[in-house]
Amino acid sequence: MTIDDVLLLLNAMLPKPLTRLQELILRETWEGKTYNIIAQESYYGPERVRKVAAELWVSLTQVLNEPINKVNFRKKLEPREITLTQQQLIRQNSPLNNVNRKMPLEFPDGPLSLNSRFYISRPPIEELAFTEIMEPGSVLRIKAPQNMGKSSLLLRILAYANHLNYQTISLDFNQAEESLFTDFNRFLRWLSANVSHSLGLECQLENYWDEQIGSKVSCTIYFQSYILQNTQSPIVLSLNEVNRIFEYPELAKEFFPMLRVWYEEARKIEIWQKLRLIVTYSTEIYVPLNLNQSPFNIGLPLSLPYFTYEQVKELAKCYQLDWAGNSEIEQLMAMVGGHPYLVQLAFYHLVSISTPSLYLTSTSVPPPEYDCHLSPQAQFEQLLQQAPTNVGIYKDHLRRLLLSLENNPELKAAFEQVIQQKGSSKIDSTLAYKLDSMGLIIFNGDQLEPSCELYRRYFQEQL
Repeated sequence: MTIDDVLLLLNAMLPKPLTRLQELILRETWEGKTYNIIAQESYYGPERVRKVAAELWVSLTQVLNEPINKVNFRKKLEPREITLTQQQLIRQNSPLNNVNRKMPLEFPDGPLSLNSRFYISRPPIEELAFTEIMEPGSVLRIKAPQNMGKSSLLLRILAYANHLNYQTISLDFNQAEESLFTDFNRFLRWLSANVSHSLGLECQLENYWDEQIGSKVSCTIYFQSYILQNTQSPIVLSLNEVNRIFEYPELAKEFFPMLRVWYEEARKIEIWQKLRLIVTYSTEIYVPLNLNQSPFNIGLPLSLPYFTYEQVKELAKCYQLDWAGNSEIEQLMAMVGGHPYLVQLAFYHLVSISTPSLYLTSTSVPPPEYDCHLSPQAQFEQLLQQAPTNVGIYKDHLRRLLLSLENNPELKAAFEQVIQQKGSSKIDSTLAYKLDSMGLIIFNGDQLEPSCELYRRYFQEQL
Protein backbone atom coordinates (compact mmCIF):
# COMPACT_ATOMS: atom_id res chain seq x y z
CA MET A 1 0.00 0.00 0.00
CA THR A 2 1.04 3.58 -0.58
CA ILE A 3 0.45 6.26 2.02
CA ASP A 4 -2.50 7.50 -0.06
CA ASP A 5 -4.02 4.00 0.05
CA VAL A 6 -3.51 3.94 3.82
CA LEU A 7 -5.22 7.32 4.29
CA LEU A 8 -8.21 6.29 2.16
CA LEU A 9 -8.55 3.07 4.13
CA LEU A 10 -8.27 4.76 7.51
CA ASN A 11 -10.81 7.43 6.58
CA ALA A 12 -13.19 4.60 5.69
CA MET A 13 -12.54 2.62 8.87
CA LEU A 14 -12.23 5.28 11.58
CA PRO A 15 -15.38 6.67 13.24
CA LYS A 16 -14.42 10.19 12.13
CA PRO A 17 -12.36 11.36 9.14
CA LEU A 18 -8.73 12.14 9.79
CA THR A 19 -8.00 15.74 10.73
CA ARG A 20 -5.45 17.72 8.77
CA LEU A 21 -2.91 17.36 11.56
CA GLN A 22 -3.47 13.59 11.81
CA GLU A 23 -3.02 13.21 8.07
CA LEU A 24 0.12 15.35 8.20
CA ILE A 25 1.59 13.21 10.99
CA LEU A 26 0.89 10.00 9.07
CA ARG A 27 2.39 11.30 5.84
CA GLU A 28 5.50 12.69 7.50
CA THR A 29 5.97 9.64 9.74
CA TRP A 30 5.74 7.46 6.60
CA GLU A 31 8.70 9.47 5.29
CA GLY A 32 10.66 8.84 8.49
CA LYS A 33 10.51 12.36 9.91
CA THR A 34 10.69 12.98 13.66
CA TYR A 35 8.00 14.75 15.63
CA ASN A 36 10.29 17.75 16.13
CA ILE A 37 10.84 18.11 12.38
CA ILE A 38 7.10 17.73 11.72
CA ALA A 39 6.40 20.45 14.28
CA GLN A 40 9.02 22.81 12.83
CA GLU A 41 7.86 22.41 9.25
CA SER A 42 4.13 22.70 10.02
CA TYR A 43 4.24 25.41 12.73
CA TYR A 44 2.59 23.10 15.26
CA GLY A 45 4.11 22.79 18.72
CA PRO A 46 6.12 19.62 19.42
CA GLU A 47 3.96 18.66 22.40
CA ARG A 48 0.80 19.06 20.33
CA VAL A 49 2.24 16.82 17.59
CA ARG A 50 3.30 14.15 20.09
CA LYS A 51 -0.09 14.18 21.83
CA VAL A 52 -2.08 13.87 18.59
CA ALA A 53 0.30 11.18 17.33
CA ALA A 54 -0.05 9.13 20.53
CA GLU A 55 -3.85 9.23 20.24
CA LEU A 56 -3.57 8.32 16.57
CA TRP A 57 -1.50 5.18 17.19
CA VAL A 58 -4.06 4.01 19.77
CA SER A 59 -6.89 4.48 17.25
CA LEU A 60 -4.99 2.65 14.51
CA THR A 61 -4.18 -0.21 16.84
CA GLN A 62 -7.89 -0.59 17.60
CA VAL A 63 -9.22 -0.44 14.03
CA LEU A 64 -6.45 -2.61 12.52
CA ASN A 65 -6.51 -5.01 15.49
CA GLU A 66 -2.73 -5.12 15.85
CA PRO A 67 -0.09 -2.94 17.53
CA ILE A 68 0.71 0.13 15.41
CA ASN A 69 3.23 2.77 16.42
CA LYS A 70 5.59 5.29 14.88
CA VAL A 71 8.36 2.76 14.36
CA ASN A 72 6.39 -0.03 12.69
CA PHE A 73 3.72 2.01 10.89
CA ARG A 74 5.26 1.89 7.41
CA LYS A 75 6.96 -1.48 7.89
CA LYS A 76 3.66 -3.22 8.58
CA LEU A 77 1.42 -1.52 6.04
CA GLU A 78 3.59 -0.86 2.97
CA PRO A 79 4.05 -4.53 1.95
CA ARG A 80 0.33 -5.20 2.03
CA GLU A 81 -2.17 -5.07 -0.82
CA ILE A 82 -5.64 -3.58 -0.39
CA THR A 83 -8.11 -6.43 -0.23
CA LEU A 84 -11.34 -6.52 -2.23
CA THR A 85 -13.31 -6.00 0.99
CA GLN A 86 -11.24 -2.93 1.82
CA GLN A 87 -11.65 -1.57 -1.70
CA GLN A 88 -15.41 -1.92 -1.36
CA LEU A 89 -15.32 -0.18 2.03
CA ILE A 90 -13.39 2.73 0.53
CA ARG A 91 -15.88 3.07 -2.33
CA GLN A 92 -18.82 2.98 0.08
CA ASN A 93 -17.33 5.76 2.15
CA SER A 94 -16.36 7.97 -0.78
CA PRO A 95 -18.93 10.75 -1.42
CA LEU A 96 -17.69 11.04 -4.97
CA ASN A 97 -18.71 7.45 -5.66
CA ASN A 98 -22.04 7.49 -3.84
CA VAL A 99 -24.53 9.86 -5.42
CA ASN A 100 -27.19 8.87 -2.88
CA ARG A 101 -25.18 10.13 0.04
CA LYS A 102 -25.98 13.73 0.97
CA MET A 103 -23.20 15.96 2.22
CA PRO A 104 -24.86 18.82 4.09
CA LEU A 105 -23.47 22.24 3.35
CA GLU A 106 -22.99 24.84 6.04
CA PHE A 107 -24.28 28.19 4.89
CA PRO A 108 -21.48 30.57 5.90
CA ASP A 109 -23.49 32.88 8.12
CA GLY A 110 -21.78 32.16 11.43
CA PRO A 111 -18.92 30.29 13.11
CA LEU A 112 -18.02 26.92 11.61
CA SER A 113 -18.83 24.01 13.90
CA LEU A 114 -15.99 22.11 15.54
CA ASN A 115 -16.44 19.13 13.22
CA SER A 116 -16.84 21.23 10.08
CA ARG A 117 -14.87 19.97 7.09
CA PHE A 118 -14.82 23.53 5.76
CA TYR A 119 -12.64 25.03 8.48
CA ILE A 120 -9.27 26.01 7.06
CA SER A 121 -6.49 26.45 9.59
CA ARG A 122 -4.04 29.29 9.19
CA PRO A 123 -0.76 28.06 10.72
CA PRO A 124 0.77 29.01 13.03
CA ILE A 125 -2.22 30.90 14.47
CA GLU A 126 -4.11 27.97 15.98
CA GLU A 127 -1.06 26.43 17.59
CA LEU A 128 0.11 29.77 18.99
CA ALA A 129 -3.34 30.32 20.52
CA PHE A 130 -3.45 26.82 22.05
CA THR A 131 -0.01 27.31 23.56
CA GLU A 132 -0.78 30.77 24.94
CA ILE A 133 -3.87 29.83 26.94
CA MET A 134 -1.81 27.22 28.78
CA GLU A 135 0.38 30.03 30.14
CA PRO A 136 -0.62 31.13 33.68
CA GLY A 137 -2.19 34.59 33.72
CA SER A 138 -1.95 34.94 29.94
CA VAL A 139 -3.77 37.39 27.65
CA LEU A 140 -4.55 36.44 24.04
CA ARG A 141 -5.62 39.27 21.74
CA ILE A 142 -7.33 38.32 18.46
CA LYS A 143 -7.93 41.10 15.95
CA ALA A 144 -9.66 40.78 12.60
CA PRO A 145 -12.40 42.57 10.64
CA GLN A 146 -15.92 41.17 10.53
CA ASN A 147 -16.43 37.79 8.82
CA MET A 148 -12.75 36.86 8.96
CA GLY A 149 -13.19 33.79 11.18
CA LYS A 150 -12.67 35.09 14.73
CA SER A 151 -15.67 33.19 16.08
CA SER A 152 -14.65 29.92 14.36
CA LEU A 153 -11.14 30.21 15.79
CA LEU A 154 -12.49 31.07 19.22
CA LEU A 155 -14.69 27.96 19.22
CA ARG A 156 -11.59 25.85 18.68
CA ILE A 157 -9.55 27.60 21.36
CA LEU A 158 -12.32 27.16 23.93
CA ALA A 159 -12.76 23.52 22.89
CA TYR A 160 -9.04 22.97 23.40
CA ALA A 161 -9.27 24.62 26.82
CA ASN A 162 -12.17 22.31 27.72
CA HIS A 163 -10.03 19.38 26.60
CA LEU A 164 -7.46 20.53 29.18
CA ASN A 165 -10.24 20.53 31.79
CA TYR A 166 -10.18 24.32 32.06
CA GLN A 167 -13.42 26.18 32.73
CA THR A 168 -14.44 28.42 29.85
CA ILE A 169 -16.65 31.51 29.70
CA SER A 170 -17.54 33.45 26.56
CA LEU A 171 -19.12 36.91 26.85
CA ASP A 172 -20.14 38.80 23.72
CA PHE A 173 -20.44 42.55 24.27
CA ASN A 174 -22.79 42.78 21.31
CA GLN A 175 -25.36 41.02 23.48
CA ALA A 176 -25.10 43.54 26.33
CA GLU A 177 -27.80 46.17 26.80
CA GLU A 178 -26.97 49.65 25.57
CA SER A 179 -27.56 51.21 28.99
CA LEU A 180 -24.73 49.16 30.53
CA PHE A 181 -22.12 51.01 28.51
CA THR A 182 -23.05 54.37 30.00
CA ASP A 183 -22.85 53.23 33.64
CA PHE A 184 -19.46 51.82 34.58
CA ASN A 185 -20.63 50.43 37.91
CA ARG A 186 -23.55 48.56 36.28
CA PHE A 187 -21.23 47.28 33.53
CA LEU A 188 -18.79 45.73 36.02
CA ARG A 189 -21.62 44.20 38.04
CA TRP A 190 -23.02 42.74 34.81
CA LEU A 191 -19.60 41.29 33.98
CA SER A 192 -19.11 39.81 37.45
CA ALA A 193 -22.62 38.36 37.62
CA ASN A 194 -22.25 36.71 34.20
CA VAL A 195 -18.93 35.11 35.13
CA SER A 196 -20.39 33.83 38.41
CA HIS A 197 -23.40 32.35 36.64
CA SER A 198 -21.25 30.71 33.94
CA LEU A 199 -19.14 29.00 36.62
CA GLY A 200 -22.19 27.79 38.54
CA LEU A 201 -21.37 30.06 41.50
CA GLU A 202 -23.97 31.91 43.49
CA CYS A 203 -23.83 35.63 42.79
CA GLN A 204 -22.33 37.31 45.87
CA LEU A 205 -21.90 40.86 44.61
CA GLU A 206 -23.43 42.52 47.69
CA ASN A 207 -20.85 40.86 49.93
CA TYR A 208 -17.92 42.30 47.99
CA TRP A 209 -19.14 45.52 46.35
CA ASP A 210 -18.22 48.66 48.29
CA GLU A 211 -18.99 52.11 46.92
CA GLN A 212 -16.38 53.58 49.24
CA ILE A 213 -13.51 51.85 47.42
CA GLY A 214 -15.00 52.16 43.92
CA SER A 215 -16.25 49.83 41.21
CA LYS A 216 -12.89 48.76 39.79
CA VAL A 217 -11.43 47.75 43.14
CA SER A 218 -14.69 46.03 44.11
CA CYS A 219 -14.72 44.05 40.85
CA THR A 220 -11.06 43.08 41.27
CA ILE A 221 -11.64 41.92 44.84
CA TYR A 222 -14.71 39.96 43.75
CA PHE A 223 -12.70 38.10 41.12
CA GLN A 224 -9.72 37.46 43.41
CA SER A 225 -11.45 36.64 46.69
CA TYR A 226 -14.56 34.93 45.39
CA ILE A 227 -14.44 33.71 41.79
CA LEU A 228 -10.80 32.59 41.63
CA GLN A 229 -10.83 31.39 45.23
CA ASN A 230 -13.77 29.09 44.56
CA THR A 231 -12.46 27.45 41.39
CA GLN A 232 -9.86 24.73 41.24
CA SER A 233 -8.99 24.68 37.54
CA PRO A 234 -7.84 27.56 35.32
CA ILE A 235 -10.53 29.83 33.88
CA VAL A 236 -10.46 30.98 30.26
CA LEU A 237 -12.54 34.16 30.00
CA SER A 238 -13.26 35.24 26.44
CA LEU A 239 -14.42 38.85 25.95
CA ASN A 240 -15.75 39.10 22.41
CA GLU A 241 -16.17 42.18 20.22
CA VAL A 242 -14.67 44.53 22.79
CA ASN A 243 -14.46 47.14 20.03
CA ARG A 244 -18.04 47.98 21.01
CA ILE A 245 -16.52 49.56 24.13
CA PHE A 246 -14.42 51.81 21.88
CA GLU A 247 -17.63 53.72 21.17
CA TYR A 248 -17.78 54.72 24.85
CA PRO A 249 -14.47 56.47 25.64
CA GLU A 250 -15.19 57.02 29.34
CA LEU A 251 -15.97 53.33 29.85
CA ALA A 252 -12.95 52.30 27.79
CA LYS A 253 -10.60 54.48 29.85
CA GLU A 254 -11.71 52.73 33.03
CA PHE A 255 -12.30 49.15 31.89
CA PHE A 256 -9.21 48.43 29.79
CA PRO A 257 -6.70 49.59 32.45
CA MET A 258 -8.45 47.22 34.88
CA LEU A 259 -7.73 44.29 32.55
CA ARG A 260 -4.11 45.42 32.44
CA VAL A 261 -4.02 45.40 36.26
CA TRP A 262 -5.35 41.81 36.33
CA TYR A 263 -2.62 40.74 33.92
CA GLU A 264 0.05 42.37 36.08
CA GLU A 265 -1.40 40.89 39.27
CA ALA A 266 -0.69 37.41 37.87
CA ARG A 267 3.02 38.27 38.00
CA LYS A 268 2.78 38.94 41.74
CA ILE A 269 -0.18 36.96 43.11
CA GLU A 270 -0.42 33.26 42.30
CA ILE A 271 -4.21 33.02 42.38
CA TRP A 272 -4.49 35.42 39.41
CA GLN A 273 -2.53 32.92 37.32
CA LYS A 274 -5.71 30.85 37.11
CA LEU A 275 -7.28 33.49 34.87
CA ARG A 276 -6.48 33.47 31.13
CA LEU A 277 -8.08 36.23 29.07
CA ILE A 278 -9.01 36.15 25.40
CA VAL A 279 -9.94 39.50 23.92
CA THR A 280 -11.37 39.66 20.39
CA TYR A 281 -11.97 42.86 18.47
CA SER A 282 -12.47 44.03 14.91
CA THR A 283 -10.06 46.94 14.69
CA GLU A 284 -7.27 48.78 16.43
CA ILE A 285 -8.33 50.72 19.51
CA TYR A 286 -8.87 54.39 18.73
CA VAL A 287 -9.50 55.52 22.32
CA PRO A 288 -6.37 57.22 23.70
CA LEU A 289 -4.93 55.19 26.58
CA ASN A 290 -1.72 55.51 28.55
CA LEU A 291 0.68 52.85 27.25
CA ASN A 292 1.22 51.61 30.80
CA GLN A 293 -2.54 51.17 31.29
CA SER A 294 -3.51 49.60 27.99
CA PRO A 295 -4.16 45.86 27.64
CA PHE A 296 -3.53 46.21 23.91
CA ASN A 297 0.24 46.03 24.25
CA ILE A 298 0.45 42.97 26.49
CA GLY A 299 0.03 39.24 25.92
CA LEU A 300 0.05 37.55 22.53
CA PRO A 301 -1.46 39.48 19.61
CA LEU A 302 -2.92 37.48 16.72
CA SER A 303 -4.25 39.05 13.53
CA LEU A 304 -6.26 36.83 11.22
CA PRO A 305 -4.96 37.21 7.67
CA TYR A 306 -6.84 36.67 4.44
CA PHE A 307 -6.59 33.20 2.94
CA THR A 308 -3.58 32.52 0.79
CA TYR A 309 -3.86 31.01 -2.68
CA GLU A 310 -3.04 27.57 -1.25
CA GLN A 311 -5.68 27.90 1.47
CA VAL A 312 -8.35 28.87 -1.07
CA LYS A 313 -7.28 25.87 -3.14
CA GLU A 314 -7.58 23.64 -0.06
CA LEU A 315 -11.09 24.96 0.62
CA ALA A 316 -12.07 24.28 -2.99
CA LYS A 317 -11.05 20.67 -2.43
CA CYS A 318 -13.20 20.52 0.71
CA TYR A 319 -16.16 21.51 -1.48
CA GLN A 320 -15.04 18.92 -4.04
CA LEU A 321 -14.99 21.48 -6.82
CA ASP A 322 -13.50 19.95 -9.92
CA TRP A 323 -11.10 22.76 -10.79
CA ALA A 324 -8.39 21.03 -12.77
CA GLY A 325 -6.44 24.20 -13.46
CA ASN A 326 -5.68 27.23 -11.34
CA SER A 327 -7.46 29.89 -13.39
CA GLU A 328 -10.74 29.68 -11.43
CA ILE A 329 -8.99 30.30 -8.12
CA GLU A 330 -7.05 33.20 -9.62
CA GLN A 331 -10.23 34.74 -11.05
CA LEU A 332 -12.13 34.38 -7.79
CA MET A 333 -9.29 35.87 -5.76
CA ALA A 334 -9.02 38.74 -8.21
CA MET A 335 -12.61 39.61 -7.27
CA VAL A 336 -12.77 38.90 -3.51
CA GLY A 337 -9.15 38.44 -2.53
CA GLY A 338 -8.67 35.82 0.17
CA HIS A 339 -11.60 37.04 2.27
CA PRO A 340 -12.74 33.83 4.05
CA TYR A 341 -16.46 34.64 4.09
CA LEU A 342 -16.62 35.83 0.48
CA VAL A 343 -14.65 32.82 -0.78
CA GLN A 344 -16.77 30.41 1.27
CA LEU A 345 -20.02 31.94 0.01
CA ALA A 346 -18.86 31.57 -3.60
CA PHE A 347 -18.00 27.90 -3.10
CA TYR A 348 -21.28 27.25 -1.30
CA HIS A 349 -23.32 28.60 -4.20
CA LEU A 350 -21.24 26.95 -6.91
CA VAL A 351 -21.69 23.53 -5.28
CA SER A 352 -25.39 24.17 -4.57
CA ILE A 353 -25.98 25.07 -8.19
CA SER A 354 -24.01 22.16 -9.62
CA THR A 355 -25.49 19.33 -7.54
CA PRO A 356 -28.40 20.57 -5.42
CA SER A 357 -29.88 17.11 -4.90
CA LEU A 358 -26.56 15.83 -3.60
CA TYR A 359 -25.69 18.61 -1.20
CA LEU A 360 -28.79 20.50 -0.12
CA THR A 361 -30.66 19.35 2.98
CA SER A 362 -33.67 20.67 4.81
CA THR A 363 -31.39 22.92 6.87
CA SER A 364 -29.47 24.35 3.92
CA VAL A 365 -30.18 27.82 2.65
CA PRO A 366 -31.13 27.59 -1.03
CA PRO A 367 -29.06 29.51 -3.55
CA PRO A 368 -30.47 32.49 -5.47
CA GLU A 369 -32.02 32.17 -8.92
CA TYR A 370 -29.75 30.10 -11.12
CA ASP A 371 -29.78 28.07 -14.26
CA CYS A 372 -28.81 24.46 -13.56
CA HIS A 373 -28.50 23.86 -17.30
CA LEU A 374 -25.42 26.06 -17.60
CA SER A 375 -22.06 24.34 -17.61
CA PRO A 376 -20.00 24.67 -14.40
CA GLN A 377 -17.66 27.10 -16.15
CA ALA A 378 -20.59 29.23 -17.36
CA GLN A 379 -22.08 29.22 -13.85
CA PHE A 380 -18.76 30.39 -12.43
CA GLU A 381 -18.45 33.15 -15.02
CA GLN A 382 -22.02 34.25 -14.27
CA LEU A 383 -21.27 34.33 -10.54
CA LEU A 384 -18.26 36.61 -11.10
CA GLN A 385 -20.13 38.86 -13.52
CA GLN A 386 -23.02 39.37 -11.11
CA ALA A 387 -20.88 39.54 -7.95
CA PRO A 388 -20.65 43.36 -7.60
CA THR A 389 -24.33 43.90 -8.43
CA ASN A 390 -27.65 43.77 -6.59
CA VAL A 391 -28.54 40.45 -8.21
CA GLY A 392 -25.37 38.54 -7.34
CA ILE A 393 -24.70 36.15 -4.48
CA TYR A 394 -23.20 38.93 -2.35
CA LYS A 395 -26.19 41.26 -2.62
CA ASP A 396 -27.37 40.85 1.00
CA HIS A 397 -23.84 41.26 2.35
CA LEU A 398 -23.21 44.34 0.21
CA ARG A 399 -26.54 45.92 1.13
CA ARG A 400 -25.81 45.50 4.84
CA LEU A 401 -22.52 47.29 4.38
CA LEU A 402 -24.17 50.00 2.30
CA LEU A 403 -26.84 50.53 4.97
CA SER A 404 -24.16 50.92 7.63
CA LEU A 405 -22.45 53.57 5.51
CA GLU A 406 -25.74 55.35 4.75
CA ASN A 407 -26.45 55.55 8.47
CA ASN A 408 -23.11 57.20 9.11
CA PRO A 409 -22.51 60.07 6.64
CA GLU A 410 -18.98 60.69 7.90
CA LEU A 411 -18.05 57.06 7.38
CA LYS A 412 -19.68 57.06 3.96
CA ALA A 413 -17.74 60.18 2.89
CA ALA A 414 -14.48 58.68 4.14
CA PHE A 415 -14.97 55.46 2.19
CA GLU A 416 -15.95 57.43 -0.90
CA GLN A 417 -12.65 59.22 -0.60
CA VAL A 418 -10.71 55.96 -0.37
CA ILE A 419 -12.42 54.66 -3.52
CA GLN A 420 -12.05 57.84 -5.55
CA GLN A 421 -8.53 58.74 -4.50
CA LYS A 422 -6.39 55.66 -4.76
CA GLY A 423 -3.88 55.46 -1.95
CA SER A 424 -5.61 58.17 0.10
CA SER A 425 -4.24 58.41 3.63
CA LYS A 426 -5.82 61.67 4.75
CA ILE A 427 -9.06 60.47 6.28
CA ASP A 428 -9.63 60.69 10.02
CA SER A 429 -7.92 57.80 11.85
CA THR A 430 -11.06 56.91 13.84
CA LEU A 431 -13.06 56.63 10.61
CA ALA A 432 -10.27 54.55 9.08
CA TYR A 433 -10.37 52.14 12.00
CA LYS A 434 -14.16 51.81 11.72
CA LEU A 435 -13.90 51.06 8.00
CA ASP A 436 -11.21 48.52 8.82
CA SER A 437 -13.47 46.85 11.40
CA MET A 438 -16.13 46.48 8.70
CA GLY A 439 -13.56 44.82 6.45
CA LEU A 440 -13.96 47.50 3.77
CA ILE A 441 -10.37 48.71 3.64
CA ILE A 442 -6.86 47.46 4.12
CA PHE A 443 -3.82 49.39 5.30
CA ASN A 444 -1.04 49.15 2.74
CA GLY A 445 1.73 50.90 4.60
CA ASP A 446 0.35 54.39 5.17
CA GLN A 447 -2.00 54.03 2.23
CA LEU A 448 -5.66 52.98 2.38
CA GLU A 449 -7.26 50.80 -0.27
CA PRO A 450 -10.58 48.96 -0.71
CA SER A 451 -9.98 45.48 0.65
CA CYS A 452 -11.10 43.79 -2.58
CA GLU A 453 -12.25 44.48 -6.12
CA LEU A 454 -15.80 43.46 -5.20
CA TYR A 455 -16.15 46.39 -2.81
CA ARG A 456 -14.47 48.84 -5.16
CA ARG A 457 -16.82 48.04 -8.05
CA TYR A 458 -20.01 47.86 -6.01
CA PHE A 459 -19.52 51.04 -4.01
CA GLN A 460 -18.30 52.99 -7.01
CA GLU A 461 -21.82 52.54 -8.36
CA GLN A 462 -23.71 52.96 -5.08
CA LEU A 463 -21.98 55.87 -3.33
